[in-house]
Amino acid sequence: MQTAATTADDAFAKTGLSLPPAPKPLGVYKPCLIDGKYLYVSGHGPVQDDKSLIIGRVGADMDMEQGKLAARQVGLTILATIKENLGSLDRVKRVIKVLGMVNCTADFERHPYVINGCSELFAAVWGNENGIGVRSAVGFGSLPDNIPVEIEALFELA
Repeated sequence: MQTAATTADDAFAKTGLSLPPAPKPLGVYKPCLIDGKYLYVSGHGPVQDDKSLIIGRVGADMDMEQGKLAARQVGLTILATIKENLGSLDRVKRVIKVLGMVNCTADFERHPYVINGCSELFAAVWGNENGIGVRSAVGFGSLPDNIPVEIEALFELA
């Protein structure tokens, strides 16, 4: 958890996790955009260290624990984009909004639990006060490339 004496970059280092390569756009969009004091981050998928994607559908190809880990990987991918485009996680003051989309079976109902994988990571990086914003977690019948989770986010810049 981030304290006044701990930077976001330091807090991330303490997680022991690694950032995957920041993905390049495969369509007509920007991975992130700064507007005034806000950073908008496009929908990201679970990019792994070798640049491959985690694929599968929650409730069919993977269970909710695996889905939660996929959501954490999406969070890491978002952090990689922030670091590549802004130079430091310290440029972010707080998480404003997270929209988490879960590729799942029609009977799956634990979307918020899955998206906690990302939200818990952001809380570890920016602390509970600044790392937890408002959020939506919803289920979808499919997502691009059959990824299990896609997340977009809005941040306030420091």
